[in-house]
Amino acid sequence: MKLAQLFKDFEEKLIAQGEEAESLSFVYRSLENLSFTDFVFALQQEVTEEDKHFVEGIYTKLAAHIPAQYIIGHAEFFGMQLKVDERVLIPRPETEELVELILAENPKENLKVLDIGTGSGAIALSLAKNRPDWTITAADISQDALDLASENAKRLNLGISFIKSDCFFEICSKYDIIVSNPPYISRADEEEVGLNVLHSEPHLALFADEEGLAIYRRIAEESKDHLNDGGKIYLEIGYKQGQSVPALFKENFPEKRVRTLKDQFGQDRMVVIDDGED
Repeated sequence: MKLAQLFKDFEEKLIAQGEEAESLSFVYRSLENLSFTDFVFALQQEVTEEDKHFVEGIYTKLAAHIPAQYIIGHAEFFGMQLKVDERVLIPRPETEELVELILAENPKENLKVLDIGTGSGAIALSLAKNRPDWTITAADISQDALDLASENAKRLNLGISFIKSDCFFEICSKYDIIVSNPPYISRADEEEVGLNVLHSEPHLALFADEEGLAIYRRIAEESKDHLNDGGKIYLEIGYKQGQSVPALFKENFPEKRVRTLKDQFGQDRMVVIDDGED
């Protein structure tokens, strides 16, 4: 049997388990450190017992709904390789769009930034890499997440501060930019979440009360005390929250402009609160 047939057999089993067939080759190539061309050549080789056990081991983990990024131990985000495991959410491409927006709209130097719910540190580290003169603080309620984000910062040699805080509870300073990709999935929408996400990624970072609005409400009500004059707030939101989240901030910041922006797929994905000078 050639390796291609072995992959075909296991990919069909993965589909039957509700998982993506492509995850098998993605994990295999990553663990074997193969280029796409090398992988194509490998598919034409006869399968050894070692090959069979190795591919079967990958399949077993994927069939148990363990995300591919947890198996290989990292995720790509904004040109960086971030360590990820069960302590944090896997950073998504939609969040890269939020980072791009912040960088595009804020060319100024020496800004102070707070990232609430930093998780793996994806947003904070991306900003630190691209704006080395900014002072960035990353906060999270989870010490496990902060430990992992700190590992990523050290490995990437990026200097940011970390603080364990439930939203603003331990925050004393004021900032020019407050950014957050908080938990925003309503429990009522649990069936929309993929099995590998539901079974493996931390629910503390996924789900929120008040139909997913609980953390947004806290940020809306508490951020005024932590925002410098002319300060801005950037948020990632769920695709159903393009009206509900802005309403919270219009109520608490009647003097500011509140924008809802779409992602590359045309879904409501970002809310920005600023003074409207752009």
